[in-house]
Amino acid sequence: MSSVNELLPSGDKMKKTLCWISEMLKTHPEKNRQQIISEAEIRFDLSPKECDFVDRKLRGDISGCD
Repeated sequence: MSSVNELLPSGDKMKKTLCWISEMLKTHPEKNRQQIISEAEIRFDLSPKECDFVDRKLRGDISGCD
């Protein structure tokens, strides 16, 4: 059976990823969400599970980044 740590993405890594994506959406409105997620996948070395998490998170609001 999997441990909880294997199921949840790293909090710090996900916060950085989501904040970066939020900033990119604000500064580059010409890019669509999938383009930005693809860039984040490479930039932050995200696993497929982490990419799925990011996609689901982006369906909501990603405010609150400092």
